[in-house]
Amino acid sequence: MRPIILLVAAALALTPAMAQPLPAPASFPPITASRGVLATHELSLDLAEKIARAAIESCRKMGFRTTIAVVDASGTLKTFLRDEGTGPHTINLAKDKAYTALTLASRFATSLTFANARGGTLGTPMPNIRGVTTVGGGVPIKYRGDVIGAIGSSGAVGADKDELCVQAGIDAAAAELK
Repeated sequence: MRPIILLVAAALALTPAMAQPLPAPASFPPITASRGVLATHELSLDLAEKIARAAIESCRKMGFRTTIAVVDASGTLKTFLRDEGTGPHTINLAKDKAYTALTLASRFATSLTFANARGGTLGTPMPNIRGVTTVGGGVPIKYRGDVIGAIGSSGAVGADKDELCVQAGIDAAAAELK
């Protein structure tokens, strides 16, 4: 009995070592299987942090202190950085700018293009879509043409400056996003 238990324990211990990695998908973009399964890409925490940190550094170089929010493809907060000296209003606004860029990415390049198209004034909310605002400063994050998240900045003087900061963050991760 004891040799059988040892044999089973040894087999279980070796199983992970003998496991093979899953094969890479055969094609891109992913093909929908007959069962309705899709392969997708996800924004990693490390990449989200790299993008956010680069955006903060870009804003600092321009003389601004900002709050940066990165959301994943589902609109959920992935990473958040708030520089010293930023106002409390920048917390929600940065997230709303990122969420707006994500939500409207199929129709508008950035939250600023959406704000300009809508003729919104500073902070005009969209009462029918919670979390969407007509303020520039949000840009979608794309991988191979697919939106995998978005980044928003609040605190630079002017939405166009916020968008420069977040675009610099995305540009810092250009190699990973190819």
